[in-house]
Amino acid sequence: MANEQTLERIEAKTYRVQGLTCANCAAKFERNVKALPGVKEAKVNFGAAKLTVWGEATVEELEQAGAFERLKIREARERTIQREPFWKKKENQNVLVSAVLLLIGIVADAADSAGMAVAMYLAAIALGGYSLFWTGLRNLARWQLDMNTLMTIAILGAAAIGEWQEGAVVVILFAISEALERYSMDRARRSIASLLEMAPAQATIRRGAEEVTVPVEDVRLGEVMIVKPGAKIPLDGVVVNGASTVNEAAMTGESMPAEKTVGDAVFAGTLNGEGFLEVQVTKRADETMLAKMIDLVEEAQAERAPSQAFIDRFARYYTPFIMIVALLIAVIPPLVVGGNWLDWVYRGLAVLVIGCPCALVISTPVAIVTALGHAARRGVLIKGGRYLEQIGRLRAVAFDKTGTLTEGKPSVTDVVVYDGRRERLLAVAAAIEKRSQHPLASAIVRLVEEDREPFFDVPVDEFQSLTGQGVRAVVGNETYYIGRPSLLAEVLGRLPDEAEQRIATFRQEGKTVMAIGTARRLLGLIAAADRPRPSAAATVAALRRLGVKEIAMVTGDHKQTAQAIGRQAGVSAICAGLLPEQKLAAIRELKQRYGITAMVGDGVNDAPALAAADIGVAMGGAGTDAALETADVVLMADDLRQLPYTVRLGRRTLAIIKQNIAFALGLKALALIAAIPGWLTLWLAVFADMGATLLVTFNSMRLLRVKEEGDGQ
Repeated sequence: MANEQTLERIEAKTYRVQGLTCANCAAKFERNVKALPGVKEAKVNFGAAKLTVWGEATVEELEQAGAFERLKIREARERTIQREPFWKKKENQNVLVSAVLLLIGIVADAADSAGMAVAMYLAAIALGGYSLFWTGLRNLARWQLDMNTLMTIAILGAAAIGEWQEGAVVVILFAISEALERYSMDRARRSIASLLEMAPAQATIRRGAEEVTVPVEDVRLGEVMIVKPGAKIPLDGVVVNGASTVNEAAMTGESMPAEKTVGDAVFAGTLNGEGFLEVQVTKRADETMLAKMIDLVEEAQAERAPSQAFIDRFARYYTPFIMIVALLIAVIPPLVVGGNWLDWVYRGLAVLVIGCPCALVISTPVAIVTALGHAARRGVLIKGGRYLEQIGRLRAVAFDKTGTLTEGKPSVTDVVVYDGRRERLLAVAAAIEKRSQHPLASAIVRLVEEDREPFFDVPVDEFQSLTGQGVRAVVGNETYYIGRPSLLAEVLGRLPDEAEQRIATFRQEGKTVMAIGTARRLLGLIAAADRPRPSAAATVAALRRLGVKEIAMVTGDHKQTAQAIGRQAGVSAICAGLLPEQKLAAIRELKQRYGITAMVGDGVNDAPALAAADIGVAMGGAGTDAALETADVVLMADDLRQLPYTVRLGRRTLAIIKQNIAFALGLKALALIAAIPGWLTLWLAVFADMGATLLVTFNSMRLLRVKEEGDGQ
């Protein structure tokens, strides 16, 4: 590749490619684009059907570079491309006419009109296979051995030995096979195409006193969008007026709509509910979370999985091997045992046809493309086939605690009242803590708000923060203290024995205790804890059912809290009080003992551990930038239930890749065996090759059925 520093100074342009059906064609197209005069570098992403060009080239020049496959090029920002009906496509019309000519030839053959029959077969071969011949002969001249080369030799060989009907049938079946392959790859790419079309192409913007509708590319940062009920949100932004529910399933996979009000973030491509929203734009069209998702998935599709890299290397040796085997079958029996030349040449040609590596080459990428696209639609971003395969082999998982196994914010768990009514105690506590910034203070306020208890009318004076201890304030004519139990013990002289016992019990359970009282008496105790996510225990259980051998929690929190959360979540090992370097050591130990290990964290302060693990999984929080950058896998909805789904998808993908390879090689092996006694005809060889390709493709489509537990699978 050209010098990376040089390329950084050259503007890169991205295009969508229509008609890209095989990895070999993609590689050839890339070479042709690189050869254009104004192009410094080019990269073709076969899975995403995308071309990136560094340098200057017109669309016409790019299409000329792809003329061997009649590729169509369009700007990446164009949302859709006009699709021709099946019967209008020239290549399909040629196949139909060729089929008619073949039928006429068969009828002429039956009527003993040999000349007419040969003319019809020749016309069918020429019309249906001219592009194949052109490509195959050019590749043969350059000694580029691909399926076009093999098919060209086989068809010309059939014609040379007088098998005109067989040659015509081979041409037509091969053309049908290519059409079906194009359809299959298009279907596999549809998940990305649907992502591209999720966000509206236009936005309604308030400019001055007017509301104008403009393309999203023309919207400036800071402008205010108008989003009407039932409309999709065009760009990322922050709500500045109005309230509504927004269906974010397209981004996160979460089916329940999210409440949105002033100050809340919204994302392009999500669906507004029944409310009217005014949204201040915070991201350009090419910087939205949706755009980042699409880029990540397309980059992931471009990255070769280990299985795919192996198959690509295998195919480089496999194709010449098939040609040598076909030559030996055609030549050795006539020379050694006096076999009939025409008979054995025919068998050699059949071996060439069945030897086409097409089904083998696409056995891995079609499965990877399907799986990555399906995962993205469900709110899981996987950054490459390599990570998808590793997830499929996962043996151990390490969870961070705060914000991963837990909700990431403290909640009140217990309220013990020693004097007065619970409602009055909490109202006074909330009125005082409303003025504090401490997370535990927020937990008390949230509890009272959820209980709909009035506390705003409680008069609070002389509020004072006592550093490291708590707060003091005057309510009515009484001075109240809220904070550590030691603060109340100091004010009162000592706490009652029963209260000390309660405090010790709460601490053993991993809870933080606050005491509330006056200068004369202890009024009560409030215990709070960072609660486990409701889905934590179910997630751990699901991972065990999937065969994950070790599930650990690694946290910097103290041992008592970690043990309490670990017991509730059901993890098998708890490593608490860890510094960042100790977390790294824990991950390395898991890798050494169990093999492929995943680390699940929040994507920010767990970055070293995420990097040390074989697979770093980040809780995405609707796609925080830090999570997208640091992790190999991002759970966009912050939903742990997506993790077992991802492991299940990885396991299923690995199984399907193995099945695909077995199908591709197994069918070819059977056909090769059948070729020796002469049972394999040329047209049957093409049919078997086409069947293997379709079998591989449709088997990969089964990945679209992988779901979360409870989704009906």
